[in-house]
Amino acid sequence: LGSLLGMTLIIQLLTGLFLAMHYTADTSLAFSSITNISRDVQYGWLLRMMHANGASLFFICIYLHIGRGLYYGSYQYKETWNIGVILLLTLMATAFMGYILPWGQMS
Repeated sequence: LGSLLGMTLIIQLLTGLFLAMHYTADTSLAFSSITNISRDVQYGWLLRMMHANGASLFFICIYLHIGRGLYYGSYQYKETWNIGVILLLTLMATAFMGYILPWGQMS
């Protein structure tokens, strides 16, 4: 499970870096830059879908990892569990920031 998380994280980083090269961080141009990535950049639609679905796969693996930790009683190690909770909250905040990049112009 840990190796799957690592592989998914590497895919997220690589696709995120490529998408960041073509993204415009301006409130009036953010959504149009995303449509430009999807339509005009070669295989941009594929990288965008890999990045979006990779985030979902990453969170599925995280929740499975948490479930395994609960099953085996890993919560008894307070320091490790607290670091895991902090990492989960950080991941949720990062995912939320990635979700709002189009600045609400998706509809």
